Amino acid sequence: MLQVSRKFEYGLHAVTYLATKGMDRVVTVKEMADDIGFSQEFLSKAMQSLKRAGIAASVQGVKGGYKLGRSTTDITVADIALAIEGKPHLVHCGQKANSCEIFSSCHHRDYMNTLQGKIQDLLAETTIHSLLQQIAE
Repeated sequence: MLQVSRKFEYGLHAVTYLATKGMDRVVTVKEMADDIGFSQEFLSKAMQSLKRAGIAASVQGVKGGYKLGRSTTDITVADIALAIEGKPHLVHCGQKANSCEIFSSCHHRDYMNTLQGKIQDLLAETTIHSLLQQIAE
Protein backbone atom coordinates (compact mmCIF):
# COMPACT_ATOMS: atom_id res chain seq x y z
CA MET A 1 0.00 0.00 0.00
CA LEU A 2 1.02 3.64 0.03
CA GLN A 3 3.82 4.50 2.40
CA VAL A 4 5.85 7.63 3.00
CA SER A 5 9.61 7.29 3.15
CA ARG A 6 11.55 7.22 6.38
CA LYS A 7 13.51 10.27 5.22
CA PHE A 8 10.25 12.21 4.82
CA GLU A 9 9.19 11.16 8.33
CA TYR A 10 12.56 12.33 9.67
CA GLY A 11 12.15 15.66 7.89
CA LEU A 12 8.62 16.21 9.16
CA HIS A 13 9.59 15.34 12.74
CA ALA A 14 12.68 17.56 12.53
CA VAL A 15 10.71 20.58 11.31
CA THR A 16 8.01 20.19 13.98
CA TYR A 17 10.75 19.70 16.58
CA LEU A 18 12.49 22.92 15.51
CA ALA A 19 9.12 24.69 15.53
CA THR A 20 8.52 23.72 19.16
CA LYS A 21 11.88 25.27 20.04
CA GLY A 22 11.02 28.66 18.50
CA MET A 23 12.19 30.55 15.43
CA ASP A 24 15.58 31.61 16.77
CA ARG A 25 16.67 28.60 18.83
CA VAL A 26 19.58 26.74 17.26
CA VAL A 27 19.57 22.98 17.80
CA THR A 28 22.25 20.47 16.88
CA VAL A 29 21.45 17.37 14.85
CA LYS A 30 22.68 15.29 17.80
CA GLU A 31 20.25 17.00 20.18
CA MET A 32 17.37 16.52 17.73
CA ALA A 33 18.27 12.89 17.05
CA ASP A 34 18.57 12.12 20.77
CA ASP A 35 15.31 13.85 21.68
CA ILE A 36 13.29 12.40 18.79
CA GLY A 37 14.97 8.99 18.84
CA PHE A 38 16.25 8.99 15.27
CA SER A 39 19.55 8.09 13.66
CA GLN A 40 21.83 11.13 13.72
CA GLU A 41 23.37 10.26 10.35
CA PHE A 42 20.03 9.85 8.59
CA LEU A 43 18.57 12.96 10.25
CA SER A 44 21.61 14.94 9.10
CA LYS A 45 20.86 14.02 5.47
CA ALA A 46 17.23 15.10 5.85
CA MET A 47 18.35 18.40 7.41
CA GLN A 48 20.63 19.11 4.45
CA SER A 49 17.66 18.73 2.10
CA LEU A 50 15.53 21.00 4.31
CA LYS A 51 18.34 23.57 4.38
CA ARG A 52 18.62 23.60 0.57
CA ALA A 53 14.87 24.27 0.38
CA GLY A 54 15.07 27.15 2.89
CA ILE A 55 12.85 25.34 5.40
CA ALA A 56 15.73 25.09 7.86
CA ALA A 57 18.70 27.40 8.23
CA SER A 58 22.13 26.31 9.41
CA VAL A 59 24.20 28.25 11.88
CA GLN A 60 27.96 27.73 11.83
CA GLY A 61 30.32 27.82 14.77
CA VAL A 62 30.70 26.38 18.23
CA LYS A 63 27.02 26.96 19.03
CA GLY A 64 25.96 25.96 15.54
CA GLY A 65 23.19 23.74 14.35
CA TYR A 66 19.83 24.29 12.70
CA LYS A 67 16.84 26.53 13.23
CA LEU A 68 13.69 27.17 11.24
CA GLY A 69 14.24 29.04 8.01
CA ARG A 70 10.66 30.29 7.71
CA SER A 71 7.60 30.82 9.88
CA THR A 72 5.51 27.75 10.73
CA THR A 73 2.58 29.35 8.88
CA ASP A 74 4.74 29.49 5.73
CA ILE A 75 5.92 25.86 5.77
CA THR A 76 3.57 23.19 4.46
CA VAL A 77 3.91 19.44 4.61
CA ALA A 78 4.09 19.58 0.80
CA ASP A 79 7.15 21.85 1.10
CA ILE A 80 8.85 19.25 3.29
CA ALA A 81 7.88 16.39 0.97
CA LEU A 82 9.20 18.27 -2.05
CA ALA A 83 12.47 19.12 -0.27
CA ILE A 84 13.02 15.55 0.86
CA GLU A 85 11.58 13.44 -1.97
CA GLY A 86 11.19 15.72 -4.95
CA LYS A 87 7.98 15.89 -6.94
CA PRO A 88 5.54 13.28 -5.59
CA HIS A 89 4.24 10.46 -7.76
CA LEU A 90 2.06 7.46 -7.00
CA VAL A 91 2.51 5.68 -10.29
CA HIS A 92 5.18 5.69 -12.98
CA CYS A 93 2.97 7.41 -15.56
CA GLY A 94 2.59 10.33 -13.14
CA GLN A 95 6.31 10.84 -13.41
CA LYS A 96 6.87 10.40 -17.10
CA ALA A 97 4.41 9.63 -19.89
CA ASN A 98 4.86 6.27 -21.57
CA SER A 99 6.95 4.95 -18.67
CA CYS A 100 4.46 2.11 -18.30
CA GLU A 101 3.87 -0.69 -20.75
CA ILE A 102 0.06 -0.23 -20.58
CA PHE A 103 0.06 3.59 -20.62
CA SER A 104 -2.16 3.91 -23.72
CA SER A 105 -4.72 1.34 -22.56
CA CYS A 106 -4.74 2.04 -18.82
CA HIS A 107 -8.23 2.49 -17.40
CA HIS A 108 -7.00 3.70 -14.01
CA ARG A 109 -4.58 6.46 -14.96
CA ASP A 110 -7.12 9.27 -14.45
CA TYR A 111 -8.19 7.86 -11.10
CA MET A 112 -4.61 7.52 -9.90
CA ASN A 113 -3.79 11.06 -11.04
CA THR A 114 -6.91 12.32 -9.20
CA LEU A 115 -5.79 10.46 -6.08
CA GLN A 116 -2.31 11.96 -6.42
CA GLY A 117 -3.87 15.42 -6.71
CA LYS A 118 -5.98 14.97 -3.57
CA ILE A 119 -2.97 13.81 -1.59
CA GLN A 120 -0.93 16.74 -2.87
CA ASP A 121 -3.78 19.15 -1.98
CA LEU A 122 -3.91 17.81 1.58
CA LEU A 123 -0.14 18.14 1.97
CA ALA A 124 -0.22 21.67 0.52
CA GLU A 125 -2.99 22.89 2.82
CA THR A 126 -1.41 21.48 5.98
CA THR A 127 1.01 23.93 7.57
CA ILE A 128 3.43 23.14 10.36
CA HIS A 129 1.49 25.68 12.43
CA SER A 130 -1.73 23.68 11.97
CA LEU A 131 0.05 20.42 12.84
CA LEU A 132 1.36 21.95 16.05
CA GLN A 133 -2.16 23.12 16.92
CA GLN A 134 -3.46 19.55 16.48
CA ILE A 135 -0.70 18.22 18.74
CA ALA A 136 -1.57 20.77 21.43
CA GLU A 137 -5.26 19.79 21.51
